[in-house]
Amino acid sequence: MTDFSALRDEPAEINITRSEVVYPGRVWDVRSDTFDYNGESTSRDYVDHTGAVAIAAIDDDWRILLLQQYRHPIRSRDWEIPAGLLDIAGEPPADTARRELAEEADLTASRWSELVSIKTSPGGSDEVVHIFLAEGISPAPETYAREAEEADIRLEWVPLDDVVTAVLEGRMQNAILIVAVLAAAEHRRRAAG
Repeated sequence: MTDFSALRDEPAEINITRSEVVYPGRVWDVRSDTFDYNGESTSRDYVDHTGAVAIAAIDDDWRILLLQQYRHPIRSRDWEIPAGLLDIAGEPPADTARRELAEEADLTASRWSELVSIKTSPGGSDEVVHIFLAEGISPAPETYAREAEEADIRLEWVPLDDVVTAVLEGRMQNAILIVAVLAAAEHRRRAAG
């Protein structure tokens, strides 16, 4: 029987022979790399992303904070959790998460822990999203003005079990929300048992 207790992704060192930004974007760029792999020269284009954080904010009744926001690429107001880009040079992801929870939801948390990190689309982007669990929720000392797609954000505290059901029934499809909700539910199960 094989022991999978140390199962993990394996970083690979490859020789990149050319790398250039083929489209400089407002938020992220599209990069084209040529590299040697298995004896062949291969080229791939991908989204060169700054990385991001997301926050599973959980209250004392095991409700999770959801926000509904318009997302133009999918032409939908999908349900998400608070999140934001790692767009301040040198800012640790945990500090970005604290800042984003305050900016998007006017909240702070007294307890923070790393829940999980995910590579959102490894075939087309180098984005890594660090998902944090935030507990001990309270109002932030200041509120923030929101504009553009954030101007009409809808915030709701929803029982975690109801969101798990919505995810498993396919009614919520945001990948970061799905991972965060399932990881938070597993965190709760392990803490209880």
